[in-house]
Amino acid sequence: MKLGAFSVSLSVRDLRASSEFYEKLGFSVFAGDPGKNYLIMKNGNALIGLFHGMFEKNILTFNPGWDENAHPLDEFDDVRKIQRELKNNNIDIIQAADEETVGPASFMVVDPDGNPILFDQHR
Repeated sequence: MKLGAFSVSLSVRDLRASSEFYEKLGFSVFAGDPGKNYLIMKNGNALIGLFHGMFEKNILTFNPGWDENAHPLDEFDDVRKIQRELKNNNIDIIQAADEETVGPASFMVVDPDGNPILFDQHR
């Protein structure tokens, strides 16, 4: 499976304090909007999303169709194909993508330890 870019989406209490902390670790703002309570920060190939008030737990995130610079990939597995493969492997899908659609879509699974994993396709 080609899952695309990987990032960790962190649920933060204070967006400004978190962004300042990660800047000290060498991350810089790559995308996002503090007015909308989120920032995407980058250090080399490492991506961290900082989200205030959007979700309860931290989330592992894959973006099929994108590389770590949010550039489109020529070849990638559509999120619906990935979803079907996971279903066939007896992985429960939470918030399933509509398999009758094309283009942007997302779905979520939860690993055995309760960690949410988001598959979020933007194209």
